[in-house]
Amino acid sequence: MRAASPAYSNYVLFILFVAYVFNFVDRQIVSILAEPIKKDLGISDTQLGLLTGTAFGLFYATLGIPIARLADLWVRRHIIALGLTLWSVMTMISGSAGSFTQMFAARIGVGIGESALSPPAHSLLAQYFPPERRATALGIYSMGIHFGILFGTLAGGWLNQYWGWRTAFVVVGAPGVALAVLFWLTVREPPHTNPAPAPPVREVARYLWRLRSFPHLSFATGLSAFSGYAFANWAPVFLGRVHALQSGEIGTKYGLVLGIGGAIGSVAAGVLADRLGRRDRRWWLWVPACATVGPLPFSLGFLLHGQVNTAFALLFPAVVLAALYQGPVFATVQTLAQERMRAVASGILFFVINSIGLGLGPPAVGLLNDTVFADRGAEAVRYSLVTLISISAVWALFHYLMAARSLREDLASCAQTSARAA
Repeated sequence: MRAASPAYSNYVLFILFVAYVFNFVDRQIVSILAEPIKKDLGISDTQLGLLTGTAFGLFYATLGIPIARLADLWVRRHIIALGLTLWSVMTMISGSAGSFTQMFAARIGVGIGESALSPPAHSLLAQYFPPERRATALGIYSMGIHFGILFGTLAGGWLNQYWGWRTAFVVVGAPGVALAVLFWLTVREPPHTNPAPAPPVREVARYLWRLRSFPHLSFATGLSAFSGYAFANWAPVFLGRVHALQSGEIGTKYGLVLGIGGAIGSVAAGVLADRLGRRDRRWWLWVPACATVGPLPFSLGFLLHGQVNTAFALLFPAVVLAALYQGPVFATVQTLAQERMRAVASGILFFVINSIGLGLGPPAVGLLNDTVFADRGAEAVRYSLVTLISISAVWALFHYLMAARSLREDLASCAQTSARAA
């Protein structure tokens, strides 16, 4: 197959971006529907945290690696289309859940389906875009997170207010099936330029963990995701309980701030990392380091200010700065990995990110609400979020800076390995 034209490469990036939007719509909608789900199913905050984090994250993280391995061996287009179909159908099924157990099982199904997107998507984009444009491409792809949150909270909030939370799940899940068919019909599978067979998962894991930068990089990203998922899943609950906003108003204001602010930060991160990285590739990790303590004063202002409009004004710069880590981190890992191990490398990174971020972040807030800050009543979620995002921000900063210290040496070593394999 001849090399793809720039226009077709951009089309592949666009349709993967749309798939990632759907991915986060179906993932994030639970947060805006949390209060009516809690009331209808009669569950605690701890159980709510398990639904928004662990039920999804446990299988999303663990199955991501074997699916990524399959992506290095099989047709990535097929894997993404099948996963998109599965998570869309399971999102619709979530609307029929009659108990905590049924909802937990449905969210597991969503997690299994969604684990089939990002590892093969990263691998595809690494072939369609050269290293000097990779952070920008993956930054644009990562905008799907923020537009997904925007549409998920916006649609979920208003659908719940007028038709109920069960209808909301069905409406947002259905379009994903049509997108899966379009993706399967229009995206071409580029051939691998390296004829060597894809290495097994254990070999990829050993290769990555021998690099001094990767353990720090992956743990730092996991901590960024910990605070990000904790905040994203519980901020709508905070706005409802503390500021007494209705779900439609939360969906509009919160969704627009997270969607637009996050998209700006995501694209800016990729552009900054690509441009500054031409002079010193440590900027690929220094830019994400800015996403740790940089947004913290604004995030704390949002959580602690008593006037809701001022709180939203403070939230916008927090979201822009917090989104600076995704594109550069993903591009760095794709550049560190050899070509035939890129999907598995992405799967390993996502395993760390989601085990820490999704698996622990949202349930940690729920647990603190029910225990440490239980005497605070409706205010408990405020103090739980303040505690967790403050600790994780400083901790993540340390690991990003440690990863940057050895990045140039690791990149040089990886380039030598690639040259020997060619």
